[in-house]
Amino acid sequence: MSLFYVLGFFSILLLIGIVVYLITPRNYESSDSVANSYDEWTEDGILEFYWGEHIHLGHYGSPPKSIDFITAKYDFVHEMVRWGGLENLPAGTTLLDVGCGVGGSSRILAKDYNFDVTGVTISPQQVKRAQELTPEGVDAKFQVDDAMALSFPDASFDVVWSVEAGPHMPDKAVFARELLRVLKPGGILVVADWNQRDDRLIPLNFWEKPVMKQLLDQWSHPAFASIEGFSELLGKTGLVEGEVATDDWTQETLPSWIDSIWQGVVKPKGLILFGFSGLIKSLREVPTLLLMRLAFGAGLCRFGMFRATRS
Repeated sequence: MSLFYVLGFFSILLLIGIVVYLITPRNYESSDSVANSYDEWTEDGILEFYWGEHIHLGHYGSPPKSIDFITAKYDFVHEMVRWGGLENLPAGTTLLDVGCGVGGSSRILAKDYNFDVTGVTISPQQVKRAQELTPEGVDAKFQVDDAMALSFPDASFDVVWSVEAGPHMPDKAVFARELLRVLKPGGILVVADWNQRDDRLIPLNFWEKPVMKQLLDQWSHPAFASIEGFSELLGKTGLVEGEVATDDWTQETLPSWIDSIWQGVVKPKGLILFGFSGLIKSLREVPTLLLMRLAFGAGLCRFGMFRATRS
């Protein structure tokens, strides 16, 4: 009987979370709506508590293996370095991390690869937190900047790096050009992103359209590009030497979605730290995480990798 009541209690909590999810969408309106969303997530500390310093998916190997959630996020950074051909670049290589979050990847790139890293995000609170988390002597600095109009001159960096920032960009062509504009000739662009299936080839069906709408509306995304579409946009800038290399890491990152939800179970201290309101905020994200797992598992979404050399 006691188990029945416990399950009933948690069902009620989950129902409350779903109701909050449905009545409080975070639609994309402008760059301010993105900044405000990340400011809020950063200020309350819930996302960092459960997801760690790396606010991106993890890499679980190919085929995926059972790996600790936070370890998989560190592995993702190292796998992306290898895939991008960055591991042998010399110390002091300048790297721009576009959409750096609270600086988790930036610090790894600075500490483990001796890169001179600049991280940019649209969120002032993320910059503040990134600075707080960065030890003295780590060559990573952070500033507020808009990826649609970066404040740096042309040809400023040896490497431009971006993870899961593209869905927040309203004009993917402008985003592609800005990433390449600030890259030095011969420099390397490496991007990892959430992408939609190319609907020019296979249009979204009756259930995919409402799922995609929810994925856009709940996390302040104006649109997802496809892997094929964003690759074409990079090429059309006229700033790429040779071909744009792409890859699909959907299977390698897929376990992250359920692991994200599982953190709420394995980290019960969060109930004490954030209280009832924090619990409801956390439960509010569960439907989107489940829809993400559905979308990536069913082929509606794909995890795209992009590599290009600046001409």
